[in-house]
Amino acid sequence: MSTIETSDRFSTILKRLSDKSVADYYNPFVHFSWPESLPDEAYWMTPSLVSTHGTEVGAQLDERQLMELSKWESVNFYSMNVHGIRELLMEVVDRIHMPGFEVPSEFFHHFIGEENEHMWFFAEFCLRYGGKIYPTLKLKTSAPEDPDVGNLLVFSRILLFEEVVDHYNMTMAEDSRLHETIREVNRIHHKDESRHIAFGRELVSLLFDRVRDRLSAEQRTEIEVYLKRYVTTTLESFCNPTVYRDAGLGDIPRLRERVLADPRRHEAEQHAVRKPMSFFVRSGIFSDSSLRPADTRA
Repeated sequence: MSTIETSDRFSTILKRLSDKSVADYYNPFVHFSWPESLPDEAYWMTPSLVSTHGTEVGAQLDERQLMELSKWESVNFYSMNVHGIRELLMEVVDRIHMPGFEVPSEFFHHFIGEENEHMWFFAEFCLRYGGKIYPTLKLKTSAPEDPDVGNLLVFSRILLFEEVVDHYNMTMAEDSRLHETIREVNRIHHKDESRHIAFGRELVSLLFDRVRDRLSAEQRTEIEVYLKRYVTTTLESFCNPTVYRDAGLGDIPRLRERVLADPRRHEAEQHAVRKPMSFFVRSGIFSDSSLRPADTRA
């Protein structure tokens, strides 16, 4: 792969983001004051983010059940971050200081260090307050023959994952109903992710520019379908049957199936990804902002 075609704009953005990473640095191992426990009679996740919100299933739950569900869905969310960060770190480490990535490699160092620290504090939350890290769904992939297309898919997945997570982070950071520890975990992650998302959008745009003119209509469709399937798989991971059992909802028949099929759940998913979908449409990578056409279900 030849060096990514860059511009003064990209170099300026990289310099600004790298400088901000240095200026905003904090030590997570001393930053957080972890309480011995978090209250059970409280929400651990903003109610509107809970997977059953607005659905027929959700209407059957009382507030105590919703609080218990929010606890385990909170642990599941941070578990998803642990797995997602591990995956993206492996991809970025594989490319740092490699041919084609000479220009962004300086920022990759900041990215890798910050994401490693994010993985630590998310895992710490899960193990302290949930006693576990949930496994998560993963979309099976095979590397495309064209390495430039492969790089586009990798960094598009990273960007999409970060943007989904950031929607949850921003909402919970501002929710006064949540314990301050929960708000701070989300607040500080959002602060770092805002830099990563800005970088990711610029890099994905450059990577798409490399392949745009040589992609056939069929290849464009394949890329769009694949990335939308990745997004739906990520969103469906919030509807975790093990979480439902841990929350005491295991006796509700076909619970996960009913939640996933509910139109209100689809509306919530579309809202969660409205920003990245708009970016991918503007960039020409997606033909429309529809998240769940028939052939993209995971």
